[in-house]
Amino acid sequence: MQNSLAERRRHRGWSQQHLAEELGVSRQTIISIEKGRFDPSLPLAFALAAAFDCAIEELFTP
Repeated sequence: MQNSLAERRRHRGWSQQHLAEELGVSRQTIISIEKGRFDPSLPLAFALAAAFDCAIEELFTP
């Protein structure tokens, strides 16, 4: 699944570590999601969308 996580994160000036801490996950989790190696759980996808004030469908595309 493709996503716009890295672009949105950089646009806000957030580091991967900052986002990981906000969500209570590891930095490696953020890296894996950004690179498309890991699809987040539904609760994590909702948390990511909330962090970026967008719908899940705006963040992730099949």
